[in-house]
Amino acid sequence: MSQQPELTQHQLGGAVVHPWHIDQFGHMNVRWFAHFFDDASFLFFNRLGLDQKTLIKEFGVHTVTAQSTTEFRTEVLAGTCVDVLGSVSRIGEKSLGLEYRMCSTDRTIEYAICKTIEVLVDAQSHSSLPIPSILRERLELAQKEDSKS
Repeated sequence: MSQQPELTQHQLGGAVVHPWHIDQFGHMNVRWFAHFFDDASFLFFNRLGLDQKTLIKEFGVHTVTAQSTTEFRTEVLAGTCVDVLGSVSRIGEKSLGLEYRMCSTDRTIEYAICKTIEVLVDAQSHSSLPIPSILRERLELAQKEDSKS
């Protein structure tokens, strides 16, 4: 798929592209890529056992997407089944980089890549904070684990 260094990829979900996802040009509209990738970001933290409610309740923090870029590689048509894979590309002091790949369920076609920068913020003041140690540990583990997909 990609010529970039391999990141540990975690299966975050799958979807069926429906006719209402299709635009006037006959392929999935950009807004739906954003929808699937946004869902993947919540699923990613949930799979770490650190969903947004837990982060707020236990640590008083939550994540905010500070930047998101999507590279569209191949058209997606109605009836296509896709998988969304996610990986940790970088862990900083107050932010982290996540990468999501939308691909065919057999992983032979890569439809799009979304890269985000997530910032940890105080749930009350919304100011950025250092990544809590338990989250950092789980992110580092997720970054190193063998792919289960």
